[in-house]
Amino acid sequence: MTDVYISDTKKGLKSAVKEIFSNLEKSEPILKSSKEVYIKVNGIDFRKHCYTSPEVLEKVIEYLQGIGAKVIVMENSTQGNMTRIVFEMTGYREVCEKKGAKIIYLDENDTETFEFKGKKSVKEDAKGYNLKTFRLPATIVKIINNRDSITYINLPKLKTHSMAGVTLGIKNQWGFPQHEDRGKDHNYNLHSKLVDVYEYIQPDITIIDGTEGTIHGHYPPTAFEDRLVKQFNILIGGRDTLAVDVVGARVFGLTIDEIPHLKIAYERGLGEGDLSKINVIGKNLEDYKEKYEWDLLQEFPENVKIVKGTKLLCREGCQNNPLATLQMLAYDYPEKFKPEKWFIIMGKGHNNNLIEQLKEEGYTKGLVAGYCAIDEVGEKLKKEFGKRKVHFSGDCNNLAETVKAELKLSGMTVFDLVPIPQEKIMEIIDAAQKHGSTALTPL
Repeated sequence: MTDVYISDTKKGLKSAVKEIFSNLEKSEPILKSSKEVYIKVNGIDFRKHCYTSPEVLEKVIEYLQGIGAKVIVMENSTQGNMTRIVFEMTGYREVCEKKGAKIIYLDENDTETFEFKGKKSVKEDAKGYNLKTFRLPATIVKIINNRDSITYINLPKLKTHSMAGVTLGIKNQWGFPQHEDRGKDHNYNLHSKLVDVYEYIQPDITIIDGTEGTIHGHYPPTAFEDRLVKQFNILIGGRDTLAVDVVGARVFGLTIDEIPHLKIAYERGLGEGDLSKINVIGKNLEDYKEKYEWDLLQEFPENVKIVKGTKLLCREGCQNNPLATLQMLAYDYPEKFKPEKWFIIMGKGHNNNLIEQLKEEGYTKGLVAGYCAIDEVGEKLKKEFGKRKVHFSGDCNNLAETVKAELKLSGMTVFDLVPIPQEKIMEIIDAAQKHGSTALTPL
């Protein structure tokens, strides 16, 4: 049996964190010979409900320092963001500085190249990029090469995901590949690629921050938080990340058969995926009776026409990335989101009369998301409506390009999204660029 611990945070975060670590220490020590502990948070964005709680991070740091650890906190935020901005806005930087923990912004690291083991094809994209390779930051390579002396703790947040089903411990490793390498082949192949990255670097300990959980995806519009954010008041911890994820999925009412990357990891022998062989300590999973939806809430602004291909459309890329962005802009910034008509074209297999239909309905500008749609109808749309009115998001959806296009089509700028002065934003961006950030942003 594999042990997974669930601790109640209602009795206080400090107590809950201590309970998880105390249980884990019964099997083996937390610290290894170097006493270095690297913590990977889930800091994809600074938007409310998207990231690991800074309060949970703080209590984890405190516990580790209390047993003599040298703590390093690291992250590489999602495409469209710079990690320095996310650390500033979430409070991570403040927590780390207060506690004396070192910060490593992984988008500013040198990198080494690795292969996606599960991808058999060595197909190249239009720019000659090898879709079988990706780059990992030097910090992660250091951890991989020193597993006997370095402790790696994975600190994801309890979230469903509109492309992967859930985003918990295994998927939290997707923050390691460089931005430019994530959008390539970000389609139906995503599930195996998540496991490929996890196979290179498996955490010593995973603790899911379940103080709250999000449903209908990982990026809930704040306008919908009353429907999409649920209070669970738990931490879920263990040494087997797959087992921890299976328990986390079960809290949402989901099974391993409904989450492709968890099933692939189990089939590859990368942990325990059979819930009947997981010893859950602290809570009875039978108390979690509701099944929650992981796909996006199907509510979008009426003035944006969404055109989906009928032959191929991957929710893992060109479908749900643009739709999640659209939903956030439209409903969280209603005073700035202009009600002018525009379109999003996605997938493969479009009507030959597409342009005529768009014109008849008054749509003359928009976004073509993903290489399938770009290859099929992109140039025709640009020729008809003009290059300045038709925007492309390359790869299987380049999120930075998607955000940039949707902002422009909505009459907004990136500075509308960040609630701090523009001068401060530019100061942070300058610092990141001086340190070699490779982040893809909508600037």
